Amino acid sequence: MKNRKETNERRASDRFPIERDLRYKVLSKRTGDESGAGKTVNMSSNGVLFSTESILLPGRRVEVAINWPAQLNSKVSLKLVARGRVVRYEQGMAAMEIQQYEFRTLGSSQPAVAAQ
Repeated sequence: MKNRKETNERRASDRFPIERDLRYKVLSKRTGDESGAGKTVNMSSNGVLFSTESILLPGRRVEVAINWPAQLNSKVSLKLVARGRVVRYEQGMAAMEIQQYEFRTLGSSQPAVAAQ
């Protein structure tokens, strides 16, 4: 198995194949918020690759909300809310770099566990 330097791999962290429902919102002061739904394809601590209903241009700021498989105290559903920038778009798939994130209880706008 080759290491990352030998294969010119640019990713700094491992990606995990996780398929979860996702809602996204493009954050733009000029054009207003544009939103849609999709599914995650894979995730790492630095980014998310997901399917999208519309073209998301690289450089756009985006917020995603992902239904998380684990529960808080084994009974409260969680969602991961992450903000960052689109770094790549091709064939209905967008890759975003995560710049900040937090876990929220499902149906709440308040953070359950904040992190950056």
